[in-house]
This record gives sequence, structure tokens and C-alpha cells, in this order.
Amino acid sequence: MSDWEPKIVCFFCNWCTYGAADLAGVGRMEHPANTRVIRLPCSGRVSPKFILAALREGADGVWVSGCHPGDCHYIEGNYYARRKFALMKDLLEHMGMDPGRVQFSWISSAESTKYVDVAKKVIESIKELGPNTFFNKTQAKVA
Repeated sequence: MSDWEPKIVCFFCNWCTYGAADLAGVGRMEHPANTRVIRLPCSGRVSPKFILAALREGADGVWVSGCHPGDCHYIEGNYYARRKFALMKDLLEHMGMDPGRVQFSWISSAESTKYVDVAKKVIESIKELGPNTFFNKTQAKVA
């Protein structure tokens, strides 16, 4: 189990966090390859259904990231995302799943260093939780 690496599905804002990830790649900044990125027009577009589907399909964690508050290209999209994220954490807790499996951040397109730092922190925090067995009926822990 010590060589296990988490699979993390990322929902990134096209204008900010995706740009930072791209800049980190172009700059050849080293960061773990545990993430699978889905680029969306805005973090406000992320539906709780997307997050649950990713976890149900075997992701060990989900990372949602967008523009800093007040810098959204769609005016208020990231504020909607922040509200949905708070409700999502409550829903996961209510379901009995560790809400730490879903991470949220604000990263602008110029913050490639911050992107790498946050990516490492997200991966490490998901790694501490271990594999996601919540939706696997044969391995799920009954509370």
C-alpha cells in the first residue's frame, strides 16, 4: 500500500487555474502526475453531480479550482462555486464520506508556483485518506 498513489479528478477554470497549470507545464515545473484535468469555462459551472460522479467512478479525490473572488471572467461564477462547494462539503459529511476528499482553491493564471504548491498539498491530503472505497460495495466500510 505504500506505493499507492491517489487518482485526483480536477475541475479547473479555463481562464485561471488551467492557465496556471499550463504555465507550470511550459515552465517545466515538477509536480506529481496524479491529476486528471477537466477544463471548464468557469468554476461556477462545476455541478455537485460532477464531483459525485468522479468519486463514484473511482477517483480518490476531487480538486475544484478557479479565479480569485472578484476576478471571475463571468462576474460572479466563482462566488456560485464557493456556495456550491460549502454545500457539497456538508452533503459528503451527511453521506458519511470524508469531506477532505474534495478540495477547493483559487489560483490565477499567473500563479504557476502556487499551482504546483497547492497540487502537492491536495495530493498529500488525499494520500493521507487512502483509497476511496466509499462507493465500492465489496470494500466499503459500514459505519
